Amino acid sequence: MSENQNATQRRGGVVFIWLAVTFCVLLVVSNLFVPRLWRVGGTSLQLSGAVIIFPISYVINDLLTEVYGYRRAMLVIWMGFTLSALVAIIAQLICWLPDPIYPENQAVAHSFNQLYGLVPRTTASSLLAFILGSQINALVMSRMKVLSKGRHFGVRAIASSLAGELSDSLIFYPLAFLGVMPFTAILSIILTQVTVKTLYEVLVLPLTSTLARRIKRVEGLDTYDYDISYNPFNIKYID
Repeated sequence: MSENQNATQRRGGVVFIWLAVTFCVLLVVSNLFVPRLWRVGGTSLQLSGAVIIFPISYVINDLLTEVYGYRRAMLVIWMGFTLSALVAIIAQLICWLPDPIYPENQAVAHSFNQLYGLVPRTTASSLLAFILGSQINALVMSRMKVLSKGRHFGVRAIASSLAGELSDSLIFYPLAFLGVMPFTAILSIILTQVTVKTLYEVLVLPLTSTLARRIKRVEGLDTYDYDISYNPFNIKYID
């Protein structure tokens, strides 16, 4: 496949824009929902509120890589990274604003600061984990597609998401919650999160596979990443 053909495949259209915007929104709001932990049934396991939506970002990552290729996926990943950092900075600035005048408003402000005061820490942890996890997800998906000659999408989707989610959780939860909760509780959350996210990927796999086929048909694209740079920081090759 020529470089010109690869360039044409990486452009994409309206579907790409929707996938990119959805990916970025999910990443931003997942960082806002991280501090809200919840108990799993009657067990001693806890999950972050972000677990409800964050796996969807890995599904979109798979779709972006499968249809548009690794470099186009990394463009969206860096967009999500930048926007999440911006939201974290704004949240911190708002927390530093002076207290309101009336006591009832002060209580609201105090609650706001308690919740969103964690956003810079959780976002900093999330962004580091996100870059590694998402990059690994896209890389595994891309390389497996080339090696398998485009076959076995389900296997590639699960394997890439599992690799990415495991890397993400191993970095994020210790950085975000060490000193806030016991280390054993953090390990429990990591194991539970990876298990739940992987099961989520398996359950939605039929939908993911259907979407991949339809997007390829609509966009007229099916990118194979031959002879490209997989350096996520080599920005000049991300287009």
